[in-house]
Amino acid sequence: MIPDTELIAEFNKKLKFWYIKNHRKLLWRETTDPYKIWLSEIILQQTRVAQGTPYYEKFLLNYPTVFDLAAADERDVLRLWQGLGYYSRARNMHYTARQVVNEYGGKFPETAAGLSKLKGLGNYTAAAIASFSFGEAVAAIDGNVYRVMSRIFGIQSDMLSNQGKKEFALMAGQLVPSDDPATYNQAMIEFGALQCVPVSPACHICPVTDMCFAFAHNMQNQLPVKVKKLKVKQRFFNYIVVESNGQLAMKERPSKDIWQGLYDFYLLESTAPIEDPDDLQSLISSAGLLQQGILKMTSKIYTHILTHQRLHVSFWWLEISETNTIDLPAGLTFYTKEQIESLPKPILIDTFLKEEKYL
Repeated sequence: MIPDTELIAEFNKKLKFWYIKNHRKLLWRETTDPYKIWLSEIILQQTRVAQGTPYYEKFLLNYPTVFDLAAADERDVLRLWQGLGYYSRARNMHYTARQVVNEYGGKFPETAAGLSKLKGLGNYTAAAIASFSFGEAVAAIDGNVYRVMSRIFGIQSDMLSNQGKKEFALMAGQLVPSDDPATYNQAMIEFGALQCVPVSPACHICPVTDMCFAFAHNMQNQLPVKVKKLKVKQRFFNYIVVESNGQLAMKERPSKDIWQGLYDFYLLESTAPIEDPDDLQSLISSAGLLQQGILKMTSKIYTHILTHQRLHVSFWWLEISETNTIDLPAGLTFYTKEQIESLPKPILIDTFLKEEKYL
């Protein structure tokens, strides 16, 4: 049910007043440059503001314009991205920069419809850039906005269902004002991030409790409705860190799996944790590595959580005698410490090497 225009006007008025008083001073809110806003939106996907801000600053320092980013080597972009995870974002971002330069002369499209044609830009990101940079009256709907709309206006449809998406989109289209859509979108996102939070929202100091369906019906913990649950796959990684003369053997990860384009070690994936070196030896005997070196140490088991996967990772350090000539498995190459420092790596690999005092 769409609220009447008077209720919408009252809600927007209170929301804007709250935003002016409470919003955070963020660097990308001080500009209308679509490149900078796009950069911040891509970095902040699946990333907290506190973690993403230093990356935003580093990328602007290294690539101040879309032309600079487009001209960069992908390996350098991935290396700068290291630690943010979801590396497909970085690859898509690099591709999009080249797309904007090659197809649009370095100028971003000025509408959400045009922006959505760029690689890696979904409906939310396209709408955010269009409203923040070009003042288009289009609603930017992220998870925060879904939550606010559901609680305030009592939308009880599953937000992930087709029917739910249509209902939320209809409501959002009615709420966004034509005179100042940028401030409205920023306010809705910020209100969900700071005030109408997922757990224990601060209802006692909320400016719109008098019109909030969830507050009136004590349904803050039930809204929004999200039926679908992610199935988390358990994976067990056993890394063989081959060392010879202070150098480590690494390889670039292939496509169609996590960490595409990043560098890791010789990997054996098992169906369960391997704790006994004898069990590991039977797995890698075909590679001939243990016959050429000594298994020097094993690590603790690291747990690394991704959106759809939980990785259980062990590292086995294999030291090759200086007198041995090693025939590495395909894809592996020895790198010096300095070279490894500059390679784009999963943050897990970087953490392990630093904990082992190699880097």
